[in-house]
Amino acid sequence: MWVQVPWILLLLLFFLEGITCMGTGFKALGKPFAMNLMSATSNPIVALMIGVLATSIIQSSSTTTSIVVGMVASGTLPVPLAIPIVMGANIGTTITNLLVALGSIGRKEEFRRCFAAATVHDYFNLSAVAILLPLELTTGYLEHLSGWVAGLLGAGGAHAHKIHGPVELLLKPPAKALVHGLESMGLSPQLSGVLAAVMGILLVAFALIYLVKSLRRVMLSRLEGFFSAFLGKNWAQAMLVGLIVTVLVQSSSITTSLLVPMAGAGLLTLEQVYPVTLGANVGTTVTALLASLAAPAGLQIALVHLFFNISGILLLFPIPPVRRATLWLARSFAEIAAEKKRWAIVYVLIVFFGIPGLLLLLEEALH
Repeated sequence: MWVQVPWILLLLLFFLEGITCMGTGFKALGKPFAMNLMSATSNPIVALMIGVLATSIIQSSSTTTSIVVGMVASGTLPVPLAIPIVMGANIGTTITNLLVALGSIGRKEEFRRCFAAATVHDYFNLSAVAILLPLELTTGYLEHLSGWVAGLLGAGGAHAHKIHGPVELLLKPPAKALVHGLESMGLSPQLSGVLAAVMGILLVAFALIYLVKSLRRVMLSRLEGFFSAFLGKNWAQAMLVGLIVTVLVQSSSITTSLLVPMAGAGLLTLEQVYPVTLGANVGTTVTALLASLAAPAGLQIALVHLFFNISGILLLFPIPPVRRATLWLARSFAEIAAEKKRWAIVYVLIVFFGIPGLLLLLEEALH
């Protein structure tokens, strides 16, 4: 036990650093592309697809939302078009969980549990968008509500500052140093970003394989009882855990990606993963709220993100049949993906890249 615990902590550090390298690499590759995408449409459905595609490429809904805030504040992006992009960012951010789940694709039962834990986030966000985007287009309720609350709060100070959590302060410097080191070797920023992302994926895969084995062998009986007692009986408490952890680590992707190998190891059930994921969805909006108090336009978009996530939770979680439907979808597709693994890869490619890319090409062809 005493030998394994430091090894598990080291693997956890590798796992988190790998996710950070993935995000940093993709961000270096795709941020200019994302900015160009966002200024290229006047169609709300295409704007939704832009949010999905940009966030899938950048691997960070916070970065997408920050770009949106800046563009709204500068007047280059109107609020009604910014709202679907933020909704799309909520969908796109779940691709990190799926990439982590794919790391266990060679181990059938573990992969089934991992994939269900990853896709439950997808189905919640897809369902929330399917309900709330038409409602927003017909009533403008998110725009009006966020505008009213932003007006009540007003602007904060003269400058906005991003809040850096302790995990980010630990993990970001090595990832940035990796990208800068590759660039100093004469590689282009785009190629450096790709190589950093690939190294991150390899590090995640290595850590995931041994982390799940170690957790199952050493800590399964101890932690299973802890999580059952702490997360299983009170969904509000589980949501609060997800919110607090996300605020502390400053990344919903890290919070939800940590749940995937724990579910794969059998430490968490899907019923325990789901509310923690929803809490992380709300927690990821806190940084933007604090940072955007300096600009009323930016504050409004941050509030849109918050109210969208809260509205989705109120619509999809409290009603037992609706909650069970989301869990059933995640479990059912995970069963299919575990039997025919190509469907897991097809799902990622179509939902996060194929459909958004096709709609963008169609809009380009029509104009």
